[in-house]
Amino acid sequence: MGSSGDDGTAGGTDGRDGTGSTAGPHAGGWVGAWSERRASLSPDRVGLRDATTGEAYTYAELDRRANRVARLLREHGVDVTDAATMPNVGGAGRATPGGDDPGDVTVGGRVAVVSRNRPELVDLFFATGKTGGVLAPLSHRLAPRELGELLSNVAPSLLVVEEPFEAVVGDALDHDACDYDGPVLGLGETAHESFDAAVPDDGSPVAPAGVDEDHAHLFLHTGGSTGTPKETVLTHGTIAWNSVNTITAWGLRPADVTPMVFPMFHTGGWNVLTVPMFHLGAEVVIAREFDEREVLSIVDERDATLLVAVPAVLRMMTQADGWDDADLSTLRFVKSGGGPCRASVMQAWWDRGVDLSQGYGLTECGPNNFTMPTNWPHEKADSVGVPAMHVDVRIVDDDGSPVAPGRVGELELASPHAAAGYWHAPEETEATFGHGWVSTGDLARRDDAGYVYIEGRKKNMYVSGGENVYPAEIEDVISGHPKVDEVVVVPVPDDQWGQVGRAVVEGDESLSLEELTAFLDGKLARFKRPRHLAFVDEMPTSGPSKIDRETIAREFGAA
Repeated sequence: MGSSGDDGTAGGTDGRDGTGSTAGPHAGGWVGAWSERRASLSPDRVGLRDATTGEAYTYAELDRRANRVARLLREHGVDVTDAATMPNVGGAGRATPGGDDPGDVTVGGRVAVVSRNRPELVDLFFATGKTGGVLAPLSHRLAPRELGELLSNVAPSLLVVEEPFEAVVGDALDHDACDYDGPVLGLGETAHESFDAAVPDDGSPVAPAGVDEDHAHLFLHTGGSTGTPKETVLTHGTIAWNSVNTITAWGLRPADVTPMVFPMFHTGGWNVLTVPMFHLGAEVVIAREFDEREVLSIVDERDATLLVAVPAVLRMMTQADGWDDADLSTLRFVKSGGGPCRASVMQAWWDRGVDLSQGYGLTECGPNNFTMPTNWPHEKADSVGVPAMHVDVRIVDDDGSPVAPGRVGELELASPHAAAGYWHAPEETEATFGHGWVSTGDLARRDDAGYVYIEGRKKNMYVSGGENVYPAEIEDVISGHPKVDEVVVVPVPDDQWGQVGRAVVEGDESLSLEELTAFLDGKLARFKRPRHLAFVDEMPTSGPSKIDRETIAREFGAA
C-alpha cells in the first residue's frame, strides 16, 4: 500500500515527497508511514492512552492527528526542503562490522520540544516521520544555560514548550549561550501561541517525504551530568532496526499493554517499548507524572502485560501501598534498565510470580541489545542476558583486543540499530563510533555460557593497592544489608593503598563502618571493602530517575 497524497491519490511508492522531487523506493516510508499503515491494519485499536486525562486514541485517530501536525511542521520548514548532511559514522544499516559503508545522513528541519509525556509528542514523532523532519525532545530538568546551548546546537525551526517549563525555557532563550529567536508554540495555558490552535484542522493524508533509512528522525541527547549533553542522531533505520530487535528478542505481541514510565526526552521513552509497541499495533499508556502507586493501578486496571523501568521505580513499587494486593498476574515480564537492580528487589518481584530480569542499552546503540533465553535460570540474574538477534558483542582490553571469557574489559556493540553519531561533535563521534564498533564506556565480562555481566562504567573503576576495583560488584553485595536501601561506592585517596572505597548509603544511619565490614567478611576480598562510610537522605538522580554518580563522586570522592 502506498501512502496517500494530499489529492487523495496513492503516493509514496514512487518516492514523491510532496515538493516535486523524487527518490527511490522508501521501504514503506520507514517510520513516516507507520501511523498510516497502523490506521489501515488496526484502525480501531487503541494505540495511546493518556492516564492524566483519561483520553484514548485509536491508530486511526493518531494518524489523523499526525497528518494535521505534519501540515503545521511543513509551514515552519520542519521537512527536507533545506536538509543538511553528516557522515554516518555509526553505520546505520550496517549489520556487522566490516559491512558496506552507509551513505551520509540527511538531516531535515528540526522541531524542539520541552514537555512531559503528552499525546502531542507522539503526534510530533509521527508527523516528523511524514515530513522528513527531525524531532528533538529536550529535558525539562536541564539548567537554562544547558537548554540554551542545546537549542543553539539543534537550531530548530520551531520550538514547542509545555506550560510548567515556560519560565526555564524563557531563561534559556535569554541566556547568552542561546541564539534561537524563532517561533515558540505553547502546550497548555501559556503566554505563547497555542500549539493546538496553530495545528490545521485538515487530517486527510499528506504527501510523504522521500526518506530512506539514512534520514535522521530523532535527536536524543545523552544524560551526562558534566558539560552540555551531546545530541545523538537516530535515523529511520536506527529506529526501525531497534524495533525489530525488540520485537524478535523480547517476544512482543499486538495485544500487549504497557505503562511508559520513562520520559520522552530520553531514549527509554521512545525506543525501549513505545516505538516497538506502535510498530506492532499495541497500547502504550502515558501520564504527565507517574508515581509507583499509579503504575501499580495501571498494571491492575489495564491488564498491563509488560513493564520496563529503572531500578528505583521497581523498588518503590515493591514498597508502595497496594503492592501486596495489586493483581500482577497479567505481566508477562518486567525488565530493569538504567543501572544494576538489587537482588532484594528482583526477589520481591519473583515472589509475586513476575519474570523480572535486567536489560542494558544506551542512547548511542539500541537501546535494546540483550535478552534472556527461554527458561533462563535465576542464577544468571546479575547478567543482562545474551545478545539480541541483530546485535554483535565483544569485550576488549585497552588495546582493543578481545578478552577471554570471565575477564573484564570494555563492552563494544555493533548493530544496524547503532546511531549515526553525534550532531556537531566530530571528535566525540569518532571516539565512540569511529572503528566499526560502538564503544560503550562500560566494563563487562562474559561467562562461558555467553551471558554478559555489566561491571560498571570504565571511568568509575579505581585501583587499590594495584588491584582493579569495580564499584558495581561491591554495591551489589552491600545492598544486601538490611539497613541499606541504595548504595554508591566512590574512590577516595589513601596514603597506603592509593585509593580505597567510600560507601555512600541511603538507608538506616545507625549502620556503622564496623558493622558493614563484618557483613562483607567472606563476601568480598579485603581490598574491595570500603574504608569509609557516608549517608544521604536521598540519592541524587539524573535522566529517568537514574542515580547521578557524578554528583555523588564530586561530593564524597574527596578524603
